Amino acid sequence: MTAAAEFGFGTQIRKSPYFEATVRWGAKAFSVYNHMYIPRDFGDPEQNFWNLVHDAILCDVAVERQVEITGPDAAAFVQMLTPRNLSKMAVGQCKYILITNAAGGLINDPILLRLGENHFWISISDSDVLLWAQGVAINSGMDVTIGEPDVSPLQLQGPKSGMIMQVLFGQEIMDLRYYWHREVELDGIPLIVSRTGWSSELGYELYLRDGSRGDELWEKIMAAGVPLGLQPGHTSSIRRIEGGMLSYHADADMQTNPFELCMDRLVDLSMDADFIGKAALQRIREAGVSRKQVGLLIGGAPLRGPNTTFWTVRKDGAAIGKVTSAVYSPRLQQNIALAMVSADCDGLGTELQVDIPEGQEVAVIVEKPFYDPRKMIAAA
Repeated sequence: MTAAAEFGFGTQIRKSPYFEATVRWGAKAFSVYNHMYIPRDFGDPEQNFWNLVHDAILCDVAVERQVEITGPDAAAFVQMLTPRNLSKMAVGQCKYILITNAAGGLINDPILLRLGENHFWISISDSDVLLWAQGVAINSGMDVTIGEPDVSPLQLQGPKSGMIMQVLFGQEIMDLRYYWHREVELDGIPLIVSRTGWSSELGYELYLRDGSRGDELWEKIMAAGVPLGLQPGHTSSIRRIEGGMLSYHADADMQTNPFELCMDRLVDLSMDADFIGKAALQRIREAGVSRKQVGLLIGGAPLRGPNTTFWTVRKDGAAIGKVTSAVYSPRLQQNIALAMVSADCDGLGTELQVDIPEGQEVAVIVEKPFYDPRKMIAAA
């Protein structure tokens, strides 16, 4: 039996164009995300973190599926999906957006790419936005076409990612600004390259537009990057929690609204355009929220790994919320966590208790993100 054959959930779980390459390069375990395999283990997760923050890692994130929206009404339709004002979004630009339902709850928190005046990709986190968008379109009266193109992203992330990109594409790639993208080719391989990524580090995403060339693309990037310290890797829970980045289904879901996540900046209730959930979000803002996401430092010994269940948060013994994401940061030498707690207990410096598997530990509310709060590293 080959190494690749040892991973199997059935044919209903799709493999990315990079699957065989990731196994060859040491992927030891996979999870499922958007009905696809995603590598979750290339060895020691702490070493993966240090590889990311000191050098660079290449991650298979083909699970970030693209929902493609085209047609004469594409721009108006995309605006209907999100409370973020897109009126000034230019062709070639990317935006982090929220997609809300009629109750104001989060369906997804994707990256939006504008490839043309009437051509958009929604690069999604783990939920079925393709079905949502197609369902919304049915009775919208808008002239749009919605589908899933043959597009599979890779993430090249870390301080040396720019040097590796120069080897691959030349000096001109350094003109690419944070949250912008451009169309390129690498030895005839068709790509969209963006200055984005799920790491809070300097990084790029390379959107492969021909799945038959995935193995070839992976090997070309590794060949260019290994002399500069590039390692195969996986998205780092440590770094994304340090950066306060959401993991959908963990830190947010359809029962979570943007105001609970302190994401007011992504909601424009004053714009003329209507969007799904606008009335509900107006009511929520006027009434206020009963809970808020906060950052926590948790005492005790270093956590042995990320939490796999929600941990109860208490104030004076009474349950007031839950830890959604927690991990030990070797850089900060602290147990750090994102938690959703009662809004009347969300003040900085508030001391709480957290029920972890080993018992109960004291926690204190602190500012988030925990590291580089202004995203200066990623935007540099």
